[in-house]
Amino acid sequence: MMPATIPVSATAVAPLRPPFLVVAVGWLIPGGGHFLLGRRGRAAIVFGAVLVPFVIGVLMRGPLFQPTDGGDVLSRFIQYGGFVGDLASGLFYLGARTLGYAPPDIAAHAADYGSKFIVGAGLLNILAMVDAYEITTRLKD
Repeated sequence: MMPATIPVSATAVAPLRPPFLVVAVGWLIPGGGHFLLGRRGRAAIVFGAVLVPFVIGVLMRGPLFQPTDGGDVLSRFIQYGGFVGDLASGLFYLGARTLGYAPPDIAAHAADYGSKFIVGAGLLNILAMVDAYEITTRLKD
């Protein structure tokens, strides 16, 4: 005879961690939200996936976006969007700002691509924060 199994409802399961904490740590330290959830391999992958493009962007002397009030609507949209992308890198962005990273404002292909790498790193971190949120709220395994 097979032992009887008792079904466990999804509502009876306690949350893994507070979602706000997981998202906040995931923003500040890329991969930190996954680390809190015990997914150390995924945390290391996220950390590296955010760190590498950020460092490449800095080595290419990519400027960090600053929100400005001047200019047309499209220029402001690009500046604010780029700023949010930069800021989403968490400690990498805060560290660069604190250490005084400010490349000269010159027109060059490498610097332009570098700024895109830095924004791309932040966007990858946003995806990782959403993933950690969905795991902690049990929207995904």
